[in-house]
Amino acid sequence: MTIETTAPTDTKIVLGSNQYGKAEVRLVKITRDTPRHQIQDLNVTSQLHGDFTAAHIDGDNSHVVATDTQKNTVYGLARNGVGTVEEFLLQLGEHFTGSFDWVTGGRWAAQQFFWDRINDHDHAFSQNKSEVRTAVLEIGDDGKKSIVAGLEDLTVLKSTGSEFHGFPVDKYTVLKETTDRILATDVTARWRYTDQGLEAGIDFDGVYASVRNLLLTRFASTHSYALQQSMFQMGKAVLEAHPEIAEIRMSLPNKHHFLVDLDAFGQDNPNEVFFAADRPYGLIEATITREETESNHPIWSNIPAFA
Repeated sequence: MTIETTAPTDTKIVLGSNQYGKAEVRLVKITRDTPRHQIQDLNVTSQLHGDFTAAHIDGDNSHVVATDTQKNTVYGLARNGVGTVEEFLLQLGEHFTGSFDWVTGGRWAAQQFFWDRINDHDHAFSQNKSEVRTAVLEIGDDGKKSIVAGLEDLTVLKSTGSEFHGFPVDKYTVLKETTDRILATDVTARWRYTDQGLEAGIDFDGVYASVRNLLLTRFASTHSYALQQSMFQMGKAVLEAHPEIAEIRMSLPNKHHFLVDLDAFGQDNPNEVFFAADRPYGLIEATITREETESNHPIWSNIPAFA
């Protein structure tokens, strides 16, 4: 069977929104101005917005700042110091928008991986895999800067203090209600700073440490009837403590732990032996925000695969 389609002959094909750059530039910066070295391990992405129509339509590269140049800029700016991950992204954004007239804005993102000292050694480290710190800077065509900071892969678990019951039951429901279960998840959280906060200046490292501690503390202290409830309490604690944060978005996979039936072995199992399933898993996502906050800030449209 053949299906014929006819496109309108008067339709003009135009270029829509676009960006380009160099993704996942691996940067390790060792600061060795004293015998006690510091290490910063980043994965940096640079993407430019601006007048690139001729490159797309005509193959004219006169406005195309090569992605290799963007990569080298990351290394060149790092030579003089990285600072916080947010400060480094601001350096990059201001460099490109200030150096090329046709670059009107862009998106700069980074992941930061942590290292711990081995036995408090001055220059020996082991990688800390507890979490990854993240940050995204977007500079609009009007020069306005927006920053979303965050963390991902922060694995947490409560061995009790979690229940799940009262859910609808139909013919496909086999899950049993419980008043005592393991609750575990990998926390991904991203928070957007207010414009007023950015203008006043933010201690990015200090806020990051505080938010991380608040998320962990509220996860631990909340007697949970659902992962959704724990998520809301975690986000609420962050917003109550930090007026410079406008909203926080969270993604929490439910890392299921199922009680193993030991009856066949003639043994009981008083909530002690579990099977940790890696998939499938529940995925809980939400935005926790202030009532007066803009509901759909433009920066979120450029952070893929997140609620």
